[in-house]
Amino acid sequence: MKLDHIGVSVGDLAAAEGWYTAAFGLRVELRLRVEPVDLDIVMLIHDEYGYRFELLHRPGSVAAPPAGSAAAAVLARGYGHVAFGVPRLQSAFDRLLELGAQPVMAPCPSPEPGVNMAYVADPEGNLIELVERAR
Repeated sequence: MKLDHIGVSVGDLAAAEGWYTAAFGLRVELRLRVEPVDLDIVMLIHDEYGYRFELLHRPGSVAAPPAGSAAAAVLARGYGHVAFGVPRLQSAFDRLLELGAQPVMAPCPSPEPGVNMAYVADPEGNLIELVERAR
């Protein structure tokens, strides 16, 4: 079994689409509308790595309380964050901040040997981890 995609509920579908395509080099694979539940979906895909990232929008959705830190995020059960592997942590962290992400944890060593990590929140407050593994 392999992971097919990650789904994130967003308040502004067009803004989220623009941010994730610019931030992670994704492109729109398809758009769907589920009329019975008033749900719009944009499926993004990364052509080189093959992963898919689903953006979902339904009127009336509410934002989850911001975690504020990676440690605080694990106080709520369920999905806490999505992690992206990057070749150069500091430059990836800086680029996401330039695109409107908020810093949560500056680049630092991970508890896992040979790994560095950082956290940002996307423009809607969703927690994103950046991971740089030793080559």
